[in-house]
Amino acid sequence: MAKEQKQEMSTEQYAPARAPDPESGVDHAVLGPAWMYKPIFKLGKWEAPYFASPEFQLYLVSFVCFLCPGMFNAVSGLGGGGQVNPTDVNNSNTALYSTFAVVGFFAGSIANRIGLRLTLSMGGLGYFLYVASLLSYNINQNSGFLIFAGAFLGVCAGLLWCAQGAVMLSYPQEHEKGKYIAVFWVIFNLGGVIGSLVPLGQNMHSTAGSVNNGTYIAFLVLMAIGFVLCWCLADCKHIKRKDGSRVIVIKNPTWKSEIVGLWETLINDSYIILMFPMFLASNWFYGYHFNSVNLAYFNVRTRALNSLLYWLMQMVGAFIFGQLLDLKCLSRPWRAKLNFGILLAVTMGIWGGGYAFQKQYTRESGAIDTDFTDSGYIGPMFLYMFYGFYDAAFQTCTYWYMGSLSNNARKLANFAGFYKGIQSAGAAGMWSMDAKKTAYMTEFASCWGLLVGSMLFASPVIFFKIKDSTAVEDDLRFSDETAADVLGASNELSEFEKPQTETYTPTETLRDSNDEPTPKA
Repeated sequence: MAKEQKQEMSTEQYAPARAPDPESGVDHAVLGPAWMYKPIFKLGKWEAPYFASPEFQLYLVSFVCFLCPGMFNAVSGLGGGGQVNPTDVNNSNTALYSTFAVVGFFAGSIANRIGLRLTLSMGGLGYFLYVASLLSYNINQNSGFLIFAGAFLGVCAGLLWCAQGAVMLSYPQEHEKGKYIAVFWVIFNLGGVIGSLVPLGQNMHSTAGSVNNGTYIAFLVLMAIGFVLCWCLADCKHIKRKDGSRVIVIKNPTWKSEIVGLWETLINDSYIILMFPMFLASNWFYGYHFNSVNLAYFNVRTRALNSLLYWLMQMVGAFIFGQLLDLKCLSRPWRAKLNFGILLAVTMGIWGGGYAFQKQYTRESGAIDTDFTDSGYIGPMFLYMFYGFYDAAFQTCTYWYMGSLSNNARKLANFAGFYKGIQSAGAAGMWSMDAKKTAYMTEFASCWGLLVGSMLFASPVIFFKIKDSTAVEDDLRFSDETAADVLGASNELSEFEKPQTETYTPTETLRDSNDEPTPKA
């Protein structure tokens, strides 16, 4: 199919004026300037990825998330945003995830229209403002600013996570998607790990309930760096993979085309609706983990340690499941089934242990204030670590299932928007439940039940829609690009390498042996 389309293309597209750069092999009429495709630096025989490579762009997005959402997670992991009274923080989080849900659902259309770089950059600003509001709250208890910052962060986060999802799912080749998801998740959660070291170090000898101002100032500086880094992302149209293939994008998007595209995605790929419960469940348990377990059961310095272990185990979970999802000895449909079974077994094991733990205390019993020096700390510590492991496992699998359904950047941006929007609606639901002082066991039951139920609901997509490979013509159905646009520069270069046949017109001249021009006969 691709070869037939290629043969039908006009020969004007391969005119010598568009010949690739002799050093980089890049067609600059299609891609970007030459420096984007040269290794950033070399170390012996090893070459760093070039700027416009999927690998470099993934690292860039990962470090943005390391510095912005990663640090936000470190603050949230302290329980109540590091405050003694979590009520205002819960209300702020409810506002955050409510606006996140609305903006996130439509963020794919916004990202496709304005580009991933601007979308990511707009997203990075909200994290800085939110931590500034926590610093303000720590000083003057300004709840209005805190709730506004939460709502504003929801708008920004919807944009940032949509751009991140589009890069992570559409840039790699099909056999690398598990690796790309794992690499992102490890770097991103390294932000939570390092971020947790800040409050742990500053509050190691503190018996106070809330963290100090210096903790929030340190987070502000790190998030400011992340916001600046957002602007370094390359445009989608400039990305070139190692095999020369490019990302499938819309060449000239308009607001109308993107709203229509969102509707087309829901209609023509309606099977994605079966995955909506998994999207809803994927952040539902955060409020329970951070407030109903970490805040309710441990003192401040132990919460900081728990947060460190939680995000550390996220890195472990992402790495293990990233490897399982890219197993070369199995076809992609079989990998999808295998990981579904493993994830279901892990769900029952970890949350079964959580049920035994939750029976030990209630909301009415008040704060337990367990310290890591207490003899009863080890069991709850391991449970909290495995909660972190589970979060990464569940989200890594969910992302991979989405990425296995398409390679089209436009469609995957919409999928990522659906994912983050519905995920945030779920998170808003749990934060709202916690703000209303819902019983801890009720919160726990809602988490476990939703996780298992959502997996069963999504199983038809996982078992029957994931194929060994996605056909190019399927991904190009609603795109204005052709197969020849995206299949690879190596195919185009073969045209340049063909010998050019010269033709002459009656006005041309021939030179005799004395190099004097004479009219052509």
